[in-house]
Amino acid sequence: MQAKVIALGLMVALVAPAAAQAEAATDPAPEAGIVLPAISVSALERMVLQDRVIAGGLVGAVEQVLVQPLIEGQPIETLEAEVGDYVEAGQVLARLSLTTLELQRSQLLASLASASAGVAQAEAGVLEARASADEAQRVATRQAALQKSGNAAQAAVDQARAAAESAAARVTATEKSLEAAQAQVALAEAQLANVELNMKRASVVAPVAGEVLSRNAQVGGVASAAGEPMFVLMKDGALEVRADIAESDLVRLQPGMTALIRVVGASEPLRGTVRLVEPGVSTATRLGTARITLENARTVRAGMYADAEIILAEREVLAVPGSAVGSGPDGYSVMRVAADGTVKRVLVEIGIRDRGMVEIVTGLFSGDRIVTKAGAFVRDGDKVNPVLASVE
Repeated sequence: MQAKVIALGLMVALVAPAAAQAEAATDPAPEAGIVLPAISVSALERMVLQDRVIAGGLVGAVEQVLVQPLIEGQPIETLEAEVGDYVEAGQVLARLSLTTLELQRSQLLASLASASAGVAQAEAGVLEARASADEAQRVATRQAALQKSGNAAQAAVDQARAAAESAAARVTATEKSLEAAQAQVALAEAQLANVELNMKRASVVAPVAGEVLSRNAQVGGVASAAGEPMFVLMKDGALEVRADIAESDLVRLQPGMTALIRVVGASEPLRGTVRLVEPGVSTATRLGTARITLENARTVRAGMYADAEIILAEREVLAVPGSAVGSGPDGYSVMRVAADGTVKRVLVEIGIRDRGMVEIVTGLFSGDRIVTKAGAFVRDGDKVNPVLASVE
């Protein structure tokens, strides 16, 4: 029994120091220095940003010219232009049959010759009538003189006067006949000129230079202006993009603005210029249309889809990453980091957004450091260990 008591005492003596050591290990350590969180920051810097509007639309001709025949009812003999050809102004596109017109021309030439002969005959009649009238007038004058001297009777004087008046009337009649013959000549000449004009119009020519977009004429068909046009030309080969623009961006566009056009298959964007901003907006889609002319239209085709990037403005500005700008009820803000690491929320006015960067118009100055991801990990008044994003 005494041996058990001794053994128990030894165990208590051994356990007590171990317990004291364990209790000492659980006591809190003396407070060490506070470690600030490392936060990525960006320095405000100057760079060139572009304000742009992104849109898309179809490529089409700036101006389409419809080519119709100027005479009707004549068969088409030949076609001398195909779709895709580039034609010059005045170049022959098609030729119509001249058979009927040549027959009309022959008939009118005969009519003109007949009318010309009638004019010559009428002119001779006028000369004869005038000579007779002059002679009759001289006779009447002599008879009147003889009557005054008592050598002629009144009857002879009256007869001579009547003959002179009759001769004068014949002159008037022959002059009118001459005018009628001359009118017949003028009519025949006008009809002949009309037929010759139609013979020239039998050659259907391009009114302007351009590319042939479509051809509806067929050899053997009868030319008519009532149906589809014989040819459709793209004037001067000029193409444009009819870009669909959101109504919020439409009011910002102005003619003359530069645009970059991208189409499938093109290795580099094409340059263009805003030619026209249509004043209306579709009530169905709430989209407007901007027409952008292309400087090098040879690499695209009408009907292709194109993406347009319209440059509204380009300037050197103070900019920060877009992730650094937050928004709230009171506007846009950033978290600026002071030299001692204190974070302060600053309201800013922003401008252009471009390639992930945002223009700071007011609120910050060059060299200011801001939290790259605004409000993600810090609050106003926090202290941080700033780490520049470029060397993070």
